[in-house]
Amino acid sequence: MDRFECGARPPRVVSAAAGTYHDSPLATHARVLHTLLTAHETFDTSRTFGDLGLPEPLLRAVTEKGFTHPTRIQAALIPPAIAGRDCLGQAKTGTGKTAAFGLPMLARLDPKSQFTGLILVPTRELAVQVTKEMHDLARHSHHHVAAIYGGHAVRAQAHKLEKGVTIVVGTPGRIMDMHSRGLLPYHQVRFAVLDEVDRMLDIGFRDDIRKILGSMKQRPQTVFVSATIAGEIERLARSYMNNPEKLVTFEKSLTVSQVKQSYFSVEPWDKRRLLLHLLTHEEPDLTVVFCRTKRTVDTVAEFLSRHKIDAHAMHGDMFQKKRDRVMDRLRGGELSVLVASDLAARGLDVEDISHVVNYDLPEDPEVYIHRIGRTARAGREGVAWSFVCPDQGELLTAIEMLANVEIPRTHYEDFTPGPVPADVSAQRDLDAKRREHAEKTKNRFAAPPPASAAPGEAPPAADPSKFPGGLVPTAMPQRRLGGRVPGRRR
Repeated sequence: MDRFECGARPPRVVSAAAGTYHDSPLATHARVLHTLLTAHETFDTSRTFGDLGLPEPLLRAVTEKGFTHPTRIQAALIPPAIAGRDCLGQAKTGTGKTAAFGLPMLARLDPKSQFTGLILVPTRELAVQVTKEMHDLARHSHHHVAAIYGGHAVRAQAHKLEKGVTIVVGTPGRIMDMHSRGLLPYHQVRFAVLDEVDRMLDIGFRDDIRKILGSMKQRPQTVFVSATIAGEIERLARSYMNNPEKLVTFEKSLTVSQVKQSYFSVEPWDKRRLLLHLLTHEEPDLTVVFCRTKRTVDTVAEFLSRHKIDAHAMHGDMFQKKRDRVMDRLRGGELSVLVASDLAARGLDVEDISHVVNYDLPEDPEVYIHRIGRTARAGREGVAWSFVCPDQGELLTAIEMLANVEIPRTHYEDFTPGPVPADVSAQRDLDAKRREHAEKTKNRFAAPPPASAAPGEAPPAADPSKFPGGLVPTAMPQRRLGGRVPGRRR
């Protein structure tokens, strides 16, 4: 039997139809082996949740969710967090970081206490996701969890807080709003979490986090987690923590091996046609297409809809109710394609996302890690495609260096690139003429050939005594500073 490298995709027998695959008996056996190897990468099979010091109600909830062994970040973070230590955890996307901080929080907090747990997240969708996960974990422990975020009526969320909750999950802006109204006291917080800490301590949220955590004179226990934590972010995070224990649970790559990554070299004007070609030939279960701008999100979603693809857009300019409806349909498995901005790149744990498409490469390589983490979650497999334009080679290299993987190039033989648009062709012709003109323009600093030099004879060496480097200007500059020099006012 052939040997298969850990993390490699099992072999397939490719049919004549592009993009369709059929398993051979060897491939079936290889897929089973691949599943065992990747499960070992994600889960700590040498331990169970019962070995982590969790109380019985939480163990019962975890068992009902179908888990026996913790993931590696859960096995590493839960024991010190239950012991009261501050923790800074870094793990690959899709490895259960919510349960890693949620279970210790539920274990340490008294369900009868109010406002003792605070979880800060960067997006509204992630607030809903984390709250749902915390509800599932707390089903037998009687903790009350509430989501507080913008876009919904303040009165309804204020009513939840007035009734009393143990743990609040929210975005910084709405959390500060509720605090200013006297509905969310900070002094009672005993356990604070920053989910996606690299985003929470980035420039956009940094001042808000400083105001919130800086107002907690009691210095609560803190747990900060993310898939990517740069050096500057780590230094800033430690300033809010008390001798934290750093836990890193990946060795070689920031991305899980279950994600089959590849890229297509494509011109910008062919992106939509290539996306449509992939969606109609691969027929994925559920695809998330990431675009760089909100305008691109709308145009791509409209293009796919015109071609009979069930595509829906989601970005920050949409009303919250519409965003909630899209997310409900996404979680319910009622969507085929979600075209989104990076609003959906973090924390969304939706089952059956089989494909992620980087329609536009992100400028920040760390965003790529979070994007493709929407697939292949909790040991499942997934596919990540990236559209790379000819001038984006350096950006692709930066992504590969951060993720510590080599992303192979792929293509479809039956995809024919479209003609160059007229405006692009005209611009290219203009650029070519400008370059040609620049080459023909005489360099006024170039040394003129000596009159005494015979044809075909090399000119004599430059004379450094005449001018630095031996180059003597032969003409005045094309543009000179003009105007009058202001004198002293008398």
